[in-house]
Amino acid sequence: MTVTLADVAARAQVSPATVSRVLNGNYPVAASTRERVLRAVDELDYVLNGPASALAAATSDLVGILVNDIADPFFGIMASAIQAEIGGPGGRAGGERLAVVCNTGGCPERELTYLTLLQRQRAAAVVLTGGAVEDAPHAAAVAAKLRKLADAGTRVVLCGRPPAPDTEAVALTFDNRGGARALTDHLIGLGHRRLGYIAGPEERTTTRHRLEGHRAALAAAGVEEDPRWTVHGRYDRRSGHEATLELLRRDPSLTAIVAANDSVALGACAALRESGLRIPEDVSVAGFDDLPFSIDAVPSLTTVRLPLAEAGARAGRIAMGREEPPPGGIASVRGELMVRGSSGVPRE
Repeated sequence: MTVTLADVAARAQVSPATVSRVLNGNYPVAASTRERVLRAVDELDYVLNGPASALAAATSDLVGILVNDIADPFFGIMASAIQAEIGGPGGRAGGERLAVVCNTGGCPERELTYLTLLQRQRAAAVVLTGGAVEDAPHAAAVAAKLRKLADAGTRVVLCGRPPAPDTEAVALTFDNRGGARALTDHLIGLGHRRLGYIAGPEERTTTRHRLEGHRAALAAAGVEEDPRWTVHGRYDRRSGHEATLELLRRDPSLTAIVAANDSVALGACAALRESGLRIPEDVSVAGFDDLPFSIDAVPSLTTVRLPLAEAGARAGRIAMGREEPPPGGIASVRGELMVRGSSGVPRE
């Protein structure tokens, strides 16, 4: 026989309205009363009807987390930190949230599809992670979806993604330009003047911002950039391997390789070793993000540390209304240059 909310109320000796308040977590209830209700829920094995609750309330207990690739540690770290912050206070039946990680695979159409599905489910919150696609029609379509979500009562947070004006979305942005400039400044300071750059996909905001920071450092130091020194590819190890071989083919005199991220940098290191070159004695290598494996590379990887877990946790708290949004709804998260063994002075 199906256990009803009225059954729980009778067992706990409270009104059905009080049970509803405890389960929804949207109204203050005395601690002793709350504990009595939760004990009744456990004893009767009562399961809240999620769809019905969503229809009765403005939102459901669902939280959507959009990532480009969950297998990429960059996104996995943020998604894990976000999910850790969205659970309910009781850990039993009082206001828990169900996190759904939506893997877009970098596909703009899939991103829009997930936003539509989350809107239909009346998601309590949606967190979009990572860079955005630089395409005006797609950006307009995403902004329209975010406005609809916000209008329906869904909190929207962008983590590591540029702001979306006129959408009410809170944005925690990464200072990709500043981090990339600091990285290239470091290499130039060591004496490097012929620096190859492995950039990410051309349509991504993260790619453009990091490349702009790199070029700003070159310009400030009076280093003329050779068009042959930049290759675009995916944000993965294989791309780094292929791009490095292409850079060496174009200009064997390069003394440093700057990679779009740490995974790309590992591929670059492998390609250099296969080509009989030592790191950093012959060619220095630098990455970005400071993913967990970076310190264990041989030699350990010079990179820019982005506080991915910290940013994800903050995004989760804001999404749940447990932390106030930053002033103006936008905060820039700065990276930290991590100088390690993969960068050194150039060969003569």
